[in-house]
Amino acid sequence: MTVRIIVMGPSGCGKSTVGLALAESIGARFIDADDLHPITNVDKMAAGIPLDDDDRMPWLGVVGRALQADDRIVIACSALRRIYRDAIRAESSDAFFAELTVDRAALEERMRARTDHFMPAALLDSQLATLESLESDENGIRVEPADVERSVSSIRAAIGDPAA
Repeated sequence: MTVRIIVMGPSGCGKSTVGLALAESIGARFIDADDLHPITNVDKMAAGIPLDDDDRMPWLGVVGRALQADDRIVIACSALRRIYRDAIRAESSDAFFAELTVDRAALEERMRARTDHFMPAALLDSQLATLESLESDENGIRVEPADVERSVSSIRAAIGDPAA
C-alpha cells in the first residue's frame, strides 16, 4: 500500500514528533521538511523574519518531489495555506494531510521551551495568521490535541491502515 503523508500545522504543534512516531509505526521513511529549506530561508526565519510565498514555493516543490519519490513516507511540513498544499499535490497528487490542531497558548509554551530550533516564538502569530485549515475537499484529517500515540492511531485509522 502506497502511503504518502504530510503531518502539518504551525511550528510547535508536534509535526516532527507525531510524524516520526507515525513513520516508525507504519514502516515508512520520515523527513522533516525543515531540513529541505535552503539556508537563505533558515537564516531569514532565525532572524525573526517570516517567509513570504516567493521563499516558500520553491521549497514546497522540493517537499512534494520528496514525497513522490517514495512509496511509504511521512513528511513533517507546515503546509499552512491551501495554495501550499496545492503546490505539494502538484508534485504528489496522492498526498494525505494530517493537520495537528493545537491552541495558541500550548504552541507558544512549546516554542519557548525549545532551544534547538531556528523558528523563534516571535513568528507564531504570523504562522497562525497564515494558517488555513484543511477543507472538506482535501484528502486529509484534522487531528485534535492528544498524546502522540492517539494522534498516530487517528491518522492510521484515517488512511485505512488495518493495524490502527
